[in-house]
Parts: sequence; structure tokens; C-alpha cells
Amino acid sequence: MPVISASDMRTYELHGVTFTSLTSPSSGSTDISVWQTEIPPGTPTAPHQLTRQEVLVVLAGQAVAHIDGTATEAGPGDVVLVPPDTDFALENAGDGPLRVIACFPVGGKGVLDGEAVTLPWMN
Repeated sequence: MPVISASDMRTYELHGVTFTSLTSPSSGSTDISVWQTEIPPGTPTAPHQLTRQEVLVVLAGQAVAHIDGTATEAGPGDVVLVPPDTDFALENAGDGPLRVIACFPVGGKGVLDGEAVTLPWMN
């Protein structure tokens, strides 16, 4: 399907963070999963790793990307490159919602508490 209607996009919540699946294998994408993440202010970060590189585009708000022990700020229009097999967390450093678009290869997994998982917005 070349066009995915906004009404067909599924939304998930985990640890107070909202994930809206824009495209994934379940909607016809064969190579890349894309989702929008919204992190409310004051939401604790969820440290994790990924088995493949993730690309994050900040749409709104102020982020602090914690990558392998280094904290770097990112704002609207900035891109965060998250390397595979590296400790990572994304923090909302502003007073309003932090919204990012995430792009991740199909077949990649998140690693939470040492366990590799395919999260629902990736599938």
C-alpha cells in the first residue's frame, strides 16, 4: 500500500511515552520502520540499546541524548544518530512535549534489561 492513512496508524504507550507507528512490516514496509515518539516533560528516561543504528529527527521540544555516557542536546531540526550495541536514552529537557521521528531497519531489535525484543511499533 503506497499511502498509509493516519487513521490506520496504531499508537502504543510504554513508561509514559507515546509511540505512533507510521510504517512497519505490518503496514507494508519491508526495509524501514518509522514511528513518532512523544515524551512528556518530566518523564524518566528508559536506558536501552539497539541491535541496529537508529536515526532520530527532533520535531519539537528540547532533547538530551545520552549515548554511551555522553549527554548531547538536540532541538527541532537536529538529527540524533544512535549507534548499535550502545547504551542510549532520550530525555525531554524542555517544558513541553518532546516529539521525534524514529527510523529503524526492519529486523532490528531493542535491548531492554539485557533482552532483545521487537517492540510493537517496530512490527
